[in-house]
Amino acid sequence: MENPSPAAALGRALWALLLATLGAAGLPRGGESVCSARAPAKYSITFTGKWSQTAFPKQYPMFRPPAQWSSLLGAAHSSDYSMWRKNQYVSNGLRDFAERGEAWALMKEIEAAGEALQSVHAVFSAPAVPSGTGQTSAELEVQRRHSLVSFVVRIVPSPDWFVGVDSLDLCDGDRWREQAALDLYPYDAGTDSGFTFSSPNFATIPQDTVTEITSSSPSHPANSFYYPRLKALPPIARVTLVWLRQSPRAFVPPAPVLPSRDNEIVDSASGPETPLDCEVSLWSSWGLCGGPCGRLGAKSRTRYVRVQPANNGSPCPELEEEAECVPDNCV
Repeated sequence: MENPSPAAALGRALWALLLATLGAAGLPRGGESVCSARAPAKYSITFTGKWSQTAFPKQYPMFRPPAQWSSLLGAAHSSDYSMWRKNQYVSNGLRDFAERGEAWALMKEIEAAGEALQSVHAVFSAPAVPSGTGQTSAELEVQRRHSLVSFVVRIVPSPDWFVGVDSLDLCDGDRWREQAALDLYPYDAGTDSGFTFSSPNFATIPQDTVTEITSSSPSHPANSFYYPRLKALPPIARVTLVWLRQSPRAFVPPAPVLPSRDNEIVDSASGPETPLDCEVSLWSSWGLCGGPCGRLGAKSRTRYVRVQPANNGSPCPELEEEAECVPDNCV
C-alpha cells in the first residue's frame, strides 16, 4: 500500500480538526445533553408559600408590612442565559428586584439577552401572594432549544432575600418531563447587609455573591433565620411544574390575575414546628447592697427577655438574681 504524501496527511488532519470543531460548536454550552423532544411544550407553574409563624417563629413579620411574597418573574431560556446563580454576582436588574421588588430593569436585561443571543424564548410572571402562606400560578412555554426555566420571588419584607430556581431543565432526552417539584430555601442576593426582615437599607460594599441562607449562616443571633438547634431550615416555599398536554399551537400567554383572599393556606397542625428558644439580655450591673449595719446584706441584678420561646423551645431562665454582700454605707 502506498504511503500518503505529507501534504495529503496534513489535509486529512486539518479536515478532521474542522469536523471536530463544527461538532463541538453544535453542542450546548457546558456539555449539556441535547434536547430532542417535540417542541414547544406548555407547562403550568404553581408557587406555594410556606412561610408560616409556626415554621419560622423568629421575628415573623406581623405588620408594616406582614409576611408576603412579591410577584414571580421567570424566563424559559437556553444555557447561554443565566438569571441568577449561587456563588455568582447578581445583575443590577436582579439587585433592584431582590431589594425593592422593582422588575423593570430585570425585564430589560432579559429582553436584551433574548435579542443579542437568542437565548430567551419567553418571559412569564405570576401575581404576588399577600401572605406568607399562599399560592400563585401561571403558564409558560418551552422549546427544544429553550428547555431551561429560571425564576425569582422576593421575600417581603427583607433586605435582599429571595427564593427561586436556576436553570431547571424540563427536557429529558427526547421527551418532556411530566412534572417537576422542588422545595425552595432563602437566598441572599449579596447587595444588602441587613440581618433581619425589617433591617434598614445598608448596602454591601463591595457587593457579595449569592449565598444560601441556612439555620446557622449567617452565624449571628440577630439573623432572622438563625435557628442553631436545627440542622437545616424547613422549606420556605415550593414550586410545582406540570406538563399540560395540549396543542402547543393553541398556546396563549395567560393574562395576569389579581390575587384574592381565597388563595391563602391556613397553617396545618401537622406542618413543621420550628422550636424557638428563649433569648435573654445580659445581666445588668449589681444594685446597691442593702441591709442593717454589722450584718450581711443583699444585692440584686436583673435581665429581660429578648425573644419569647415558641413551639416547645427552651423556657426562659430566672430574670432576677440576688447575692449576699456587706453594706457599704451604713451608720
